[in-house]
Amino acid sequence: MNATLACVLVLAAGTYAFRLAGPVLHGRVHLPARVQELLTVGATVLLVALLATGALTEGQGFAGWSRPAGVLLGGILAWRRAPFALVVVGAATALLRLAGVP
Repeated sequence: MNATLACVLVLAAGTYAFRLAGPVLHGRVHLPARVQELLTVGATVLLVALLATGALTEGQGFAGWSRPAGVLLGGILAWRRAPFALVVVGAATALLRLAGVP
């Protein structure tokens, strides 16, 4: 068995174990309120970090100004509870790309 296949099998087993742990441990493990709050904040921080790296970088460099502007515009529209289609169109920033902004 080569190393790549072994890694894939180990990752598959770990993923299955994580997915199985939720239903199996539901109701048996009670987390304190502070731990639940920290987990919520941690998940938010991870999502913001993913958003930042996806919006600001492409390959090894800066993605250009239109992508962060689109993410900002989409975020503002979503925060203001605009219709979903408007948020998607706003985030696409087709006008900036058509104007030649990288």
